[in-house]
Amino acid sequence: MKKKFKLSNLYLILVFAILYAPIFYLMFYSFNASGTMHNFDGFTLEWYKEVFADTRLLIIVLNTLVIALLSALISTVLGVFGALAIHEVKKRRTKNTLLSLNNILIVSPDVIIGASFLIMFTIIGIKLGFVSVLLSHIAFSVPIVVIMVLPKLQEMSPTLIDAARDLGASQWNVLTKVILPFITPGIFAGFFMALTYSLDDFAVTFFVTGNGFSTLSVEIYSMARQGISLTINALSTLLFLFTILLVIGYYFITQRSARPQKMGVRE
Repeated sequence: MKKKFKLSNLYLILVFAILYAPIFYLMFYSFNASGTMHNFDGFTLEWYKEVFADTRLLIIVLNTLVIALLSALISTVLGVFGALAIHEVKKRRTKNTLLSLNNILIVSPDVIIGASFLIMFTIIGIKLGFVSVLLSHIAFSVPIVVIMVLPKLQEMSPTLIDAARDLGASQWNVLTKVILPFITPGIFAGFFMALTYSLDDFAVTFFVTGNGFSTLSVEIYSMARQGISLTINALSTLLFLFTILLVIGYYFITQRSARPQKMGVRE
C-alpha cells in the first residue's frame, strides 16, 4: 500500500510539474531586464509598465472583463432555469435526450462551434464585434452552468418542497426560499466556471471577433505572431494571477455556502 501511495504521489507531482512548468517559466522571464527568454540579466518591472501604459491594451482588458462578467451572469440565469426545466421532466427518455443535447455543446470542438457561429451571424446579419462575442460566450457557457447546477437539484429531497407547500408556500416562495438557497453552491460553481471559460476562450472568439474589437486571448495570439516580446509574458502573468484570485474567491464562497443553513418558509 505504501508503495502504491508513493507512486501515486510521484505521478501527481509529475503531472503538475508538466502543467505548471511552462507557466512559471513564462512568469519568471516576465521580470527579465534583457528582454529575452534566456539569460536572466536582472530584475525589472519594465514590461509590466508597458502593459499599463498601453491604452489600447487596457481597453482590450476591459472588453475581456465585460464580456466575461456579462456572459457569466446571463448564462448563469439561463443555465439555472434550464437545469430546473430538465429536472422537472418526468419521462426518463426525454430527460436523457435533453442532457445529451446539452452535453454535445460541451464536448464539441471549439473550431466547429466558432465556425458555426460565424456562419450564423453572417446569415442573419449580426455585425461581428461585441454582440457576436457576447452571444457566443453565452451559448457555450449555458451548458456548463446546467451541468454544475443539475447535480444539486438531484441531491435535494422532494420532501423539502412538499413540506414547504404543506405550510402554504406559493410556487414563487418554493423557488426563491427553498430551491434556490439549496442549489446556491451549484449556482456559484456554474458562474465561476462560465467566467473562467469566457476569460480563456480563444478558438470561438477568434472566429466571431470583428475589426476594432478584440479580447485578451486573441490579442496575445496576435502579439505572439509578431515576435517574442516580454510584454506578452507580463500580460499572461497578470491574467494567470487574476485567475488564481478567482479560484481563491470561489473556494471561500463555496466554503461559506457549505455551512449548514436552516431551511424554512417565510410568509
